[in-house]
Amino acid sequence: MSNSSSLNEFLLLAFADTRELQLLHFSLFLGIYLAALLGNGLIITAVACDHRLHTPMYFFLLNLSILDLGSISTTVPKSMANSLWNTRAISYLGCAAQLFLVIFLFTGEFSLLTVMAYDRFVAICRPLHYGTIMGGRACVKMAAAAWASCFLNALLHIGNIFSVPLCRRNVVDQFFCELPQILRLSCSDSYLREVGLIVFSVCLFFGCFIFIVLSYVQIFSAVLRIPSEQGRHKAFSMCLPHLAVVSLCVSTVLFAHLKPPSLSSPALDLVVAVLYAVVPPTVNPLIYSMRNKELKDALRKVISWAFFSREKMLICPLTCVTSALSVMLWM
Repeated sequence: MSNSSSLNEFLLLAFADTRELQLLHFSLFLGIYLAALLGNGLIITAVACDHRLHTPMYFFLLNLSILDLGSISTTVPKSMANSLWNTRAISYLGCAAQLFLVIFLFTGEFSLLTVMAYDRFVAICRPLHYGTIMGGRACVKMAAAAWASCFLNALLHIGNIFSVPLCRRNVVDQFFCELPQILRLSCSDSYLREVGLIVFSVCLFFGCFIFIVLSYVQIFSAVLRIPSEQGRHKAFSMCLPHLAVVSLCVSTVLFAHLKPPSLSSPALDLVVAVLYAVVPPTVNPLIYSMRNKELKDALRKVISWAFFSREKMLICPLTCVTSALSVMLWM
């Protein structure tokens, strides 16, 4: 393969070689994917329909659930389809689209988590000015800035990586088109621009991470000064789910990309990729709803409405699930 123009498809890493294990992988991923669809879909519906949840915190949570749905729908259904049909192939354009969405959605999620950390900082450390600082327009602008910056970042990465000649094999050692894996297929002397862009993205990542850490240092300092135990409990209940999601996201990504080369192997890389690409979008709804009474009440209403309004239940959630599955499986 002398350059990228001669490539019609890439070959993704298979989870298993035997038919039985392929079907087992399909079944496991199908269960995980449906759980992620259900959890994030319920949160989106609850926040959209319950006027009590029309606050900045839940507005950002709705955006996070949309990103989680997008990220898991970008990687998992194609892997399921390949296992079901006993193939490893993904088209050149399909790989480019998948890589663009992976970069866009994963960086978008971390940008949004940074904005959510700022929201909690203002709510706890500047409560008297919360309504002014976190007004409706300000929240929309912050969310739009997070989405737009990550879209631009993904566009720059795709423009760079696919303008570089791919001089090696077309085998991707991962179950989806991952940036480091595609970069390994490039000519050794032709990807300096992309490396520079990656360094810039990593610096932004650590900048966001430091901002989150400093925000929580001030948040916990303010919480510990609250005189009432009930007030401290309420503040911790509001912050701990977000902190847990940030910790899960950061730890899995750092381990995936900063682990020592001596630990690197196709099997371990595959497991780690599942941890940061599949697990967070699935467990995030559970983390946010576990100790949140308002969200639990709204979810109960949504579930009750779904069970007692069968016609609407068949029209809305079932249509969303089947359309998402059909589109992604045939991509």
